Amino acid sequence: MGEVISNERCKLQAVEALESNVRSYSRSFPAIFSRARGSVMLTDSGRKIIDFLSGAGALNYGHNNHEIKAAIADYLASDAVVHGLDMATPAKLQFMETFSSVILRERGLQYRFQFTGPTGADAIEAALKLARKITGRRNIISFTHGYHGLSLGAIAASGNRFHRRASGVSLSDATFMPYDGYLGPAVDTADYLRKMLLDKSSGIDPPAAILVETVQGEGGINVARMEWLQSIQAVAREAGALLIVDDVQMGCGRTGEFFSFEFAALSPDIVAMSKSLSGYGLPLSMLLIKEELDAWGPGEHTSTFRGNNLALVSATAALDIYWRTPTFSQEVQRMGELMRGRLHAIASEHGNGFVVRGRGMALGFDCRMTEIAEAATRKAFEKGLIVERCGPNDQVVKFLPALTIDAETLNQGLEIFEDSLTQTVKKARSADWWL
Repeated sequence: MGEVISNERCKLQAVEALESNVRSYSRSFPAIFSRARGSVMLTDSGRKIIDFLSGAGALNYGHNNHEIKAAIADYLASDAVVHGLDMATPAKLQFMETFSSVILRERGLQYRFQFTGPTGADAIEAALKLARKITGRRNIISFTHGYHGLSLGAIAASGNRFHRRASGVSLSDATFMPYDGYLGPAVDTADYLRKMLLDKSSGIDPPAAILVETVQGEGGINVARMEWLQSIQAVAREAGALLIVDDVQMGCGRTGEFFSFEFAALSPDIVAMSKSLSGYGLPLSMLLIKEELDAWGPGEHTSTFRGNNLALVSATAALDIYWRTPTFSQEVQRMGELMRGRLHAIASEHGNGFVVRGRGMALGFDCRMTEIAEAATRKAFEKGLIVERCGPNDQVVKFLPALTIDAETLNQGLEIFEDSLTQTVKKARSADWWL
């Protein structure tokens, strides 16, 4: 066994020597991952690791989902078109028809599809560009602690100073407003936004769009209330701005319903989707655009890798398998409540202000101290659990297990986290750096 572990360390050293310093997750989770299925990953040395990261939300249906994999294998075996730019294919038509009937019509929504470049940031860039084209305005309203990607337009609308500083250029044409709860429970920040936008002397340029996440993932699992979101939609209408919902990470069932905005009965002008859209971790991003707002000229916004047919096939399979009935959504909500209850119990046991928040199966455990969150997640990985951190100071442990995880594996992962946190808190108290 020692020789196997030593061999894995040699491979990690080779990765470190060859790959750019920009690598991130491989630093937090130092192992060579060779196989994965469902919610479990296996390392080169034979370690079994429970995955509560799920590809940063790109693997809602787990690793190597065999039902979705079968659809991919059949498509590849048929020599059907895999890459076809934005040309029409049966795979594309089937996806759009299935998404329209299974997802949109069931929710009383009607949108046109725009397949963008393969990342969530590509979708955000396209959404901002379209909003500016439609309105003739440049300013984008975004929110404190928001995160929308690292390309220049997306990062200009993102709050994290670490990522903004890395851009190397001036980031402009975005105005930040306080998210729900940012100024405390007594302050209605939607009303504040309304006053700022409708006052011609506020100093805020009329916006092309208001860009919002209903649950801020990277920002710390900050949850917006239904009433606040409804007010933001009303403010956008009053200001003549488009409402763009960033559902890149929180869409595709992560909050319990397919769209994260369903619970608030919103009707966004544009919805940005990516991550788990393909159902298998394959790159796929798109915008849902209200028909009257589809103002693009042919080829005006394009990309070589838009609408990859293999990803469309897997996306259609995911819709067919999980979303034709309400059963899956109900199960996600049930498992989310199970996870929330367990995390609340852990927080109560340790006291000292730990806070649990989130919706569905997107939950955050706010440790208040970066050192506690960092040490607990590091210890958790040593014990066999992948779980990452988020928030402005990486002080929040973010739980994004696969929506298909079984209760036994979920509980095993939560036990590892609880044990890791207990050891971390004990060490912190003995070292006298606990709050």
